[in-house]
Amino acid sequence: MKRRTFLAAAAATLAAPAVVRAEAARVLKFIPQADLAVLDPLWTTAYVTRNHGMMVFDQLYAVDETFSPQPQMAAGHVVEDDGKTWRITLRDGLMFHDGSKVLARDCVASIKRWGARDAFGGTLIAASDEISAPDDKTIVFRLKAPFPLLIDALGKPGSNVCVIMPERLAQTDPFKQVTEMVGSGPFRFKADERMQGSLVVYEKFAQYKPREDGKVSWTAGPKIVNFERVEWHVIPDPSTAAAALQTGEMEWWELPTTDLQPLLARNRDVRVFISDPTGEIACMRFNQVTPPFDNPAVRRALLLAINQEDTMLAVGGEDPAHHRIPAGFFTPATPMASDAGLSVFTGKRDYDAGKRALEAAGYKGERVAFMVPTDYPKLKAEADVSADAMVKIGFNVDYQATDWASVVARRAKRDPIDKGGWSVFCTYWAGTDQVNPAVHTFLRGNGDAGTMGWPRSPEIETLRTQWLDAPDLASQKAICEKIQLQALKDLPYMPLGQNIYPIATRANITGLTQGFPKFWNVQRT
Repeated sequence: MKRRTFLAAAAATLAAPAVVRAEAARVLKFIPQADLAVLDPLWTTAYVTRNHGMMVFDQLYAVDETFSPQPQMAAGHVVEDDGKTWRITLRDGLMFHDGSKVLARDCVASIKRWGARDAFGGTLIAASDEISAPDDKTIVFRLKAPFPLLIDALGKPGSNVCVIMPERLAQTDPFKQVTEMVGSGPFRFKADERMQGSLVVYEKFAQYKPREDGKVSWTAGPKIVNFERVEWHVIPDPSTAAAALQTGEMEWWELPTTDLQPLLARNRDVRVFISDPTGEIACMRFNQVTPPFDNPAVRRALLLAINQEDTMLAVGGEDPAHHRIPAGFFTPATPMASDAGLSVFTGKRDYDAGKRALEAAGYKGERVAFMVPTDYPKLKAEADVSADAMVKIGFNVDYQATDWASVVARRAKRDPIDKGGWSVFCTYWAGTDQVNPAVHTFLRGNGDAGTMGWPRSPEIETLRTQWLDAPDLASQKAICEKIQLQALKDLPYMPLGQNIYPIATRANITGLTQGFPKFWNVQRT
């Protein structure tokens, strides 16, 4: 071999590891809570889909650490006509991933589609006489009466989020999934690299124009992308996920299991810390359109058996900093929370009394199809404790082990149990989604117009309307006490406690903001 050829080959060999390292440095590897089964962030309330949606799409408004709405896609707004007309102006430079400009009519169509699925959005739509786009940069709301919470609704960070998509996609039936992921957010979805149950890939959207002002906080402020590529690696086995994080193969684990947190904390190259101080509220949701949970007395029998403390120990371990009980229908330690009626969750559980209550309610041994996601440790822990309590007071529980993606798809079905329907499942909501009646999806009592489970409670709906019209904080708090007492009668769902959970990252990953996983402003130092 000629000397010059040999030296060139040797140099290439030596350079190869450096090239690999350079490429790897541009990639952030993340372990999500579960597989991304559904792409459309309006079709499901699943947080894994919300997190995906917030990467691909953007919002007109966002919230800071005080949960105050701040302009995001919007440049700002003016309010006229004694609060009955709002004019929102779009900021310059907004582009969709397909190369088209974001126009006001795209926003109007997106708002209307969101309003058909979201509780707060539906309230805004009902309060509006007209939502229009008089020009390419202006969105106009003409309201029936003043609605001071308008931008709070547009900027709420919880499911379902008001994401903006092209008009052609936003005109899709709200109850059919949009599968083409074209947004104006900081990341593009790589459909060609998606491997169901294994890998989801996003790449930096080069034409994304961040805000030039504002403080980076929660979902608000400039969204600066520091990685060319973000990979979500679905790793169902917690031990495998922990090992990958410790070796640096993975860099961020959304929900490290309780038993492995001490191991991770001992590794100096790993950080285990609480990102969201509002935590998550564990919930057991009933299907109230089919027996036996169409009977409120059957649901109330469980109040004598459900043990929030046992649930929180199973979900979050013994560290008292990681849970709050009793938890009611509003996030503990937030303004609308109270202890009204919560004595029902304290003290020793009375299974004999539960059996008598269940018999008195007329329960005839109907099969209870309990969907349990075995690939989602926290939800499985919730379900196992709840199913045990149900069996102890006499329910005929059909424990149906499945995966979370299947639960998400199946819980939208209203069919009878013998035709693939369901009776109950356990889930959780972020604390930010239960801070008040406006954003609290599971606390609606609007029946068929509501979300999975479809509870009906005219009393709760009336109180919710009163809360929206309340003149001050004291009035709002008083109404929320009444809502909580009514909810303990109607039981649209069963609260199981508040879990304040830590996340885990490599020690050199910085720039994370509080709340759910967001991939802008994140850096590797």
